[in-house]
Amino acid sequence: MAHLVWDWNGTLLDDLTLVVAATNVSLETIGGPSITAEEHRRDFRRPVADYYGHVLGRTVSPDEFVTLDRIYHDFYRDGLLDCRLAADAEDAMRAWPGTQSLLSMWFHEELVPEVTRRGLHAVFERIDGLRPGVVGGGHKAEHLVEHLAALGVEASDTVLIGDSADDAHAAAAVGAACVLYGGGFTHPDRLVEAGVPVATSLVEAVELAREAIGAQARR
Repeated sequence: MAHLVWDWNGTLLDDLTLVVAATNVSLETIGGPSITAEEHRRDFRRPVADYYGHVLGRTVSPDEFVTLDRIYHDFYRDGLLDCRLAADAEDAMRAWPGTQSLLSMWFHEELVPEVTRRGLHAVFERIDGLRPGVVGGGHKAEHLVEHLAALGVEASDTVLIGDSADDAHAAAAVGAACVLYGGGFTHPDRLVEAGVPVATSLVEAVELAREAIGAQARR
């Protein structure tokens, strides 16, 4: 049976406005510029320290990133209750015929209660975020390896839906299919460069995911 791994922030959760606001608060503390949503969608990348470095025009030290990350997440938490799911998120989840799970680069101990609060926990076979002691902002690939291993799911039977080039790179690293969603953190023009299908809605992303997993099975 085909398995779908969902990304959370910027994909199922429509939190771009909050992310931009939190980023600006963190940048302000070190005299950085204020960014717009379109600038974020144009420039965002992982590791997130590289994104900060791009915006600031200089390298961000590990200690400085820890501080920026803490300030960012403190602001983000305060605004989370006002964030809604993407408009068609629930329709998209219902449209997938196989099993589903959630893999996020947000903190696990905060992700699970938030997903549960929204009544979505029963949808997913497994929910994984960053475990305690892990500093965020890195790549998703190694976490995807662990996620699929814990599920006992083969990468060849898996498709990942996310909103960043890093999601495509993670899927490619393990041999899974990938569809990217153009309504999240990254501008669609940049997503096309990843070489995987790009959808304008989550329902369309699921349709493309079904096609992608079918094509993968025929290889």
